[in-house]
Amino acid sequence: MQPRLTRSLSLAATVVVTLAGLLGLALLATFYYLKPTLPDVAQLRDIRLQVPLRVYSRDGLLLAQIGEQRRVPVRWEQIPPVVVQAVLAAEDDRFFEHPGVDWQGVARAAVVAATTLEVSQGGSTLTQQLVRTVLITREKQLRRKLREVFLSLALEDELDKQEIFTLFVNSQFLGQRSYGFAAAAETYFGKPLGALEVAEAALLAGILQAPSRQNPVASPRLAGERRAYVLRRMRELGYLDEAGYRVALQAPVPHEVHGPRIEFDAPYVAELVRAALFEEFGQRLYSDGFQVFTTVDSRLQRAADIALRSALLEYDRRHGYRGHAGRLARPIPDQGAPAAGLERFPVVGGLQPAVIMAVDPTAARAVTRDQRIFRLPAESLRWARPVRPDGGLGPAPRIPADLLARGDVVYLLPDGPDTALLAQVPEVQGAFVALDPHDGAIVALSGGFDFRASKFNRVTQARRQPGSSFKPFVYSAALENGFTPASVVLDAPIVYEARVDATGTEVQREWRPMNDSRRFYGPTRLRDALARSRNLVTIRIMRELGVGYAHDYVQRFGLPGQHIPRDLSAALGTAQLTPLEMAAGFAVFANGGSRVPPWFIERITDATGRVVRQAEPPVACVDCRAGAAPGAGTLVPVATGDGSGILRAGDAGGALPPPDGDRQAPRAITEANAWIISDMLADVIRIGTGQRARALGRTDLAGKTGTTDDGRDAWFSGFNADLVATAWVGFDQERPLGPQEEGARTALPMWIYFMQEALRGRPSARPLMPEGVVTLRIAPEGGDPGGAFEYFLADHVPTGREAGGDAERGPAPPTRYEEPIF
Repeated sequence: MQPRLTRSLSLAATVVVTLAGLLGLALLATFYYLKPTLPDVAQLRDIRLQVPLRVYSRDGLLLAQIGEQRRVPVRWEQIPPVVVQAVLAAEDDRFFEHPGVDWQGVARAAVVAATTLEVSQGGSTLTQQLVRTVLITREKQLRRKLREVFLSLALEDELDKQEIFTLFVNSQFLGQRSYGFAAAAETYFGKPLGALEVAEAALLAGILQAPSRQNPVASPRLAGERRAYVLRRMRELGYLDEAGYRVALQAPVPHEVHGPRIEFDAPYVAELVRAALFEEFGQRLYSDGFQVFTTVDSRLQRAADIALRSALLEYDRRHGYRGHAGRLARPIPDQGAPAAGLERFPVVGGLQPAVIMAVDPTAARAVTRDQRIFRLPAESLRWARPVRPDGGLGPAPRIPADLLARGDVVYLLPDGPDTALLAQVPEVQGAFVALDPHDGAIVALSGGFDFRASKFNRVTQARRQPGSSFKPFVYSAALENGFTPASVVLDAPIVYEARVDATGTEVQREWRPMNDSRRFYGPTRLRDALARSRNLVTIRIMRELGVGYAHDYVQRFGLPGQHIPRDLSAALGTAQLTPLEMAAGFAVFANGGSRVPPWFIERITDATGRVVRQAEPPVACVDCRAGAAPGAGTLVPVATGDGSGILRAGDAGGALPPPDGDRQAPRAITEANAWIISDMLADVIRIGTGQRARALGRTDLAGKTGTTDDGRDAWFSGFNADLVATAWVGFDQERPLGPQEEGARTALPMWIYFMQEALRGRPSARPLMPEGVVTLRIAPEGGDPGGAFEYFLADHVPTGREAGGDAERGPAPPTRYEEPIF
């Protein structure tokens, strides 16, 4: 019996060894047969996953993420242990032990295939799933399965376990356009990967089995069931104790999609970047992982958004309440969740939609979409005078019931933890842009009240008449041609007669320009005419200069000549200019006479962090005569995050050299001309139409208001040595802003709100008087023998009557001109 058993065992061993050898030979033969079709696993070291475009502020905060696939690549050390444990429990608990193929799982899959005649994916390791995702097609064929096995074994020889796991975590699709666990954490939980809790990690790991069907947005039920399985496996593997398992099991399943983890909002800037770079990179822009660092400062951008929205809401309040945004017909709950239908009303410009729950004599109560309940005190509703059909305003509401009723959908501006102000989405629009005047970098840009409501960027796309804010360019031309701040020009009526040709066709309409006040002021010095925005003086100046010369001169400021009329009406700002063009023009005055084109992309890096492009803009260099370095206090552009992007020479431990010759911004006007115009514009704020800005309590501000004919546009452009900014208010479909809505009342507050924050903590610092400017005593207009001091270009020092200031006063007859002007 014993020999027979021995022979049987020997035969069995021989068979097993033979079969194993044959299987080995078969596998070897199969490997060499498939080898030509196998991709090189080494390419996984440098694999390029589709990574969206990311746009950052100058101080490194994410402001936009743009691309078809949402992906946030992470390194091994950034993957929290709870995510590693959840993935292992869900997909491959022996990952750190097997060589890339779990032979136990393969044996189980082979048995299933032999009995059912169908190929199953059972037994796939994380390595195999990674190979299947990135290296080969996904068809369920035996050939593909064998290729998957060979590639997985080869991959384990090429990369270590941590590298493979990291690639897996970054590459897997997890539903809702999210690729990789970090992107999915933002999508489903609105948090970074490192902040995930046990239940959240388990939910993400559970999605892997069927991403489109089992994600919590598509099916909270299926996602919850799969999460429960992963949590149970984590408990069985010792990753969770019983108490932790119970707590995680009770966590709610999220069912909303969160946006990318944006650190601050600047959508108009993001769209500028996207549009500018798409022309160069095409579709690659959305998938190659470019990172764009802009010149925008996050603090100043927030200030610009708040300033614009505040100014537009204030304007809107002055023009009455147009009524509720809608009504909800269903019963409104007294407490708890808001009524169905409120989700149809979007958040606009920070204004929250809410439904009125109750109204009493002292207040109204409203609930928002996120179930917050706010109280609207009766006194906060006094502004809401109803707009009558004729455009007038009715009486102010005495009690909330005069205005609001249960079920009304209104917009609220939160004013505390449980109080809010009644608001409405403004019909009027606005634009605001701020530049660093030394190199033209855009440090803040807001193209409208709300980008999601209107993507039209009014800073760069809206061409509107600048009105009187155009006048400083004309006055600069005047100084260049012998006029001085003390020059006296007659402020008296001007009439251009209508003219017809031989056929009786009108070839020139009658034009009777007026001052805004509808008054005439007689002989007026240029300084006072600019400060008080005298239209008739400005027209006479342009007539003296010549329309052609003035048209060519103002283009020195970067203003496009094709949008400026070649006639005297241009003196009053009838050009069609954008707020960005106006800000760039005023930057010439602020920086001492250099033209610095606006720009907004500081550098671009690729997915590896390599710098693709670094901006080197031309830089204005004040006081760089004879190659001298800037002196103490001279402003030199650097990449800082203090809000201005400006470092004073001395702050860096010594004088900084002037910019290289090839980076020197071209000079538009002389430094002396720029300094005198800036001093005249300071009077706009000190005694003229911009006196509201005196509330800032600074001595280094200058600017100019602007209001167009019929009050369709309101402007203010202003600056100090560190910052230049332009504010505009108007309707997209042009119509008058209303009585007394002028630049000083409508646009200037926006500029003030911004500057109040932008210049906080920075002392006033007026530039020193440059060479080429002289000071002379002139007699004041009243004939005071004490006289006053005025500034003049050294080449245009006045004599006689002009210096004495004794021009004759009195009424003057209208000046009539017959030559064509239009």
